[in-house]
Amino acid sequence: MTRSLKKNPFVANHLLIKINKLNTKAEKEVIITWSRTSTIIPTMIGHTIAIHNGKEHLPMYITDRMVGHKLGEFSPTLNFRGHSKNDSRSRR
Repeated sequence: MTRSLKKNPFVANHLLIKINKLNTKAEKEVIITWSRTSTIIPTMIGHTIAIHNGKEHLPMYITDRMVGHKLGEFSPTLNFRGHSKNDSRSRR
């Protein structure tokens, strides 16, 4: 189920404070966050946000095409390395 239209998109409060502070100073700095559920809003465009994937923070430059998506969509948590070539299991 999606979020109600009466509410605004969810963005972590600490993330909003950091972005607004950088926008008033007109500075570019990497913002580190663990909030993967935060929605990307237009004030984030042009900033680099390091999103936690469970092991490390992956820096992601926010563009206008990302608005409306969640931060977690852009930092994959699983690294599929492929199937082993010497797999002895029977194929069905």
